[in-house]
Amino acid sequence: MFKLLRANSWLGIIILCLVAGCSSNNHKKSGQDTLQLPVITLNAKDTVLQTAYVADIQAQRNVEVRSRLKGFLEKIFIDEGKPVHKGQVLFKLNDEEYRVALSKAKAALSNAEADAVATRLEVDRVKMLVDKNVISPSELEVAKSKFKAEQATIAEERANVQNAQNHIAYTIIKAPFDGIIDRIPLKAGSLIDEGTLLTSISDISSVYAYFSFPENEYLRYQRAKNNDKLNESNTVKLVLSDGSSYAHAGTIETIEGEIEQNTGSIDLRAKFPNPHGLLRHGASGKIYISSAMDNALMVPQKSVFEIQDKSYVYLVDKANKLHMQSFTPLTRFSQYYIVKEGLQAGSKILFEGTQNAHNGMVIKPIPVKSALIFAAKP
Repeated sequence: MFKLLRANSWLGIIILCLVAGCSSNNHKKSGQDTLQLPVITLNAKDTVLQTAYVADIQAQRNVEVRSRLKGFLEKIFIDEGKPVHKGQVLFKLNDEEYRVALSKAKAALSNAEADAVATRLEVDRVKMLVDKNVISPSELEVAKSKFKAEQATIAEERANVQNAQNHIAYTIIKAPFDGIIDRIPLKAGSLIDEGTLLTSISDISSVYAYFSFPENEYLRYQRAKNNDKLNESNTVKLVLSDGSSYAHAGTIETIEGEIEQNTGSIDLRAKFPNPHGLLRHGASGKIYISSAMDNALMVPQKSVFEIQDKSYVYLVDKANKLHMQSFTPLTRFSQYYIVKEGLQAGSKILFEGTQNAHNGMVIKPIPVKSALIFAAKP
């Protein structure tokens, strides 16, 4: 009997321990449900946006150097990638054929001039006979007409001589301006046709950067410029393809007159100095344009999550309960979104940890000063 009571006593103790353990576990689980998560308060502030646009960089002058004649490429005086000066000889074509043509043209001109001299003497002789009434005046008209025809022949032969001289001049191909030589696809001795591409030459003392604005951003840019909210609204920065910033600022020079209907964008052109020749024709980069924005409501990227192409944040109410709230971003830059609509200044939102949160969840908020988050310039 004593043993039975002792066994029941031990069983009771075990049950009490199990109940106490479960109670402790439930208490721990309840404590774990209330996560501590950082929360920020949204505030509107004046800011300067720096928006990036893909840019196509082109030389301020870039032309193809082509042959105006058919013939053999006799000599190449320059090398690929080398600088040249205006008027410098680049290529020489064989000119023997054209010199022969010039000699023939000069001979034909001499013959025409000799015939014209003889005809002029004939006109004088006929005129004298007409004055003496030896022959009729019609003979004089015939002689004058022949002389006029031979003068026209002289003009034609002179044009042939000039054309032959031009052909000889075209065998020497010179640089049209100071620049850099591109690839030379042909070698000396090649037979080329009229119009054959010999090389290209680029004037890169300054370069143009072409880029496109969406229509809404173009309107914002124009308003900022017209209102003088940003003194440097016409000045742009260039970031090269390797991520480095170009040392010289550029200036927007022209804006196209029409908005492209298919894309809803408008093209702009900025000019950059290129004193060291770093930028080359055909390069790429990104143009950064600064524009002022008053009372911008900024949301950190960490606070935003997307569902079916819509942007959401978690609002935190007075009871520290989370509510999903969609909003429409105006634009995105750096690590932040500019809010167009859907959120108000003074609202509290979850700063980070959205992957561990859900709608209706109660949290223990840890206030984070927004001034620290937005201290870095965008």
